Amino acid sequence: QVQLVESGGGLVQPGQSLRLSCVASGIIFNIYTMGWYRQAPGKQRELVASITSIGVTNYADSVKGRFTITRDGAKNTVVLQMNSLNPEDTAVYYCNAESFRLSRNYWGQGTQVTVSS
Repeated sequence: QVQLVESGGGLVQPGQSLRLSCVASGIIFNIYTMGWYRQAPGKQRELVASITSIGVTNYADSVKGRFTITRDGAKNTVVLQMNSLNPEDTAVYYCNAESFRLSRNYWGQGTQVTVSS
């Protein structure tokens, strides 16, 4: 059974930081591209950041320079460090695991991030 369990969401003020974690189980973690997506009310889900099995990263333009994605193969964990948060970052953040080789795509349940003064 595949599980992606996110944690670390919450309510913060503009300019503050949050660290989201996602622990994966039931997959061969090291062959999956891991990503974080977000969905704000009334908007489509969008890619925030991704990291391939060999550590190549990709970021949405809106978060470049503020967010950092990392992965730890020993702990089956992917982390999104979010700095300088602003109200436009408010959304439900979802962890994603994708393997093109295996044609598999999995999602976590989501964690709410709210940035408000």
